[in-house]
Amino acid sequence: MATFVFVHGAWSGGWIWKKVSPLLRSAGHEVLTPTLSGLGERVHLATADMSLNTHIQDIVNVLQFEELREVILVGHSYGGMVITGVADCMPDRLAHVVYLDAFVPADNQSLHDLVPAGARPYDYALARQQGDGWRLPLYAEQITGTEEDMRWLRRHWTDQPLLTFDQPIHLCNSTARSLVPHTYIHCTQKPDDDFFASFAQQFSGQPGWQVFELPTGHAAQVTMPHELANLLQKLVETHTNEPP
Repeated sequence: MATFVFVHGAWSGGWIWKKVSPLLRSAGHEVLTPTLSGLGERVHLATADMSLNTHIQDIVNVLQFEELREVILVGHSYGGMVITGVADCMPDRLAHVVYLDAFVPADNQSLHDLVPAGARPYDYALARQQGDGWRLPLYAEQITGTEEDMRWLRRHWTDQPLLTFDQPIHLCNSTARSLVPHTYIHCTQKPDDDFFASFAQQFSGQPGWQVFELPTGHAAQVTMPHELANLLQKLVETHTNEPP
């Protein structure tokens, strides 16, 4: 059986994996869904200096203090920034890295470098107007789902520390990405421009990568939990069946 560590996206928390976690646990897997500092149930700890580095360290600490190895590390959306940093720090702890409709930064890139150019000044203006200059409210619901799903999501969204979007990642291990198998799962049904499609295209056919599609909106863990769990289970079986 496998050990999964799920890393949520912006404005979110470990709660967002609520539909997927029981499916994998019922199959015998260990599943951890930590919440990043300053978000979800940890929102009361949010400060202006919480950064991408803070969130990378959150997950590094989970792997260290839980003494986890052979981890399947899954990051959604902004969580792709975080898992990239974790994989750079400790590839020896990982069995597979999975990007779920997520950002995949190169060295010295921030999330703001990976979105349309107008996003950065818009975010700064919104944070000044509604977030004391450092908190970014959710301004666009990228996730679509049933009415019940949307009510659930709206009850739990929290502001995102702006520095997490603005701080560039610094990658030190040039071979880390080649040491661990990588998967990109692209969610293909979105109402607006889909900048995540560029990552799926970039890594399709590259050595060490496999790319899959799920016909749903940005958060398959909410809208297609069974299909996502089945796909993750297949990754486990593929890894288990690989020759030594």
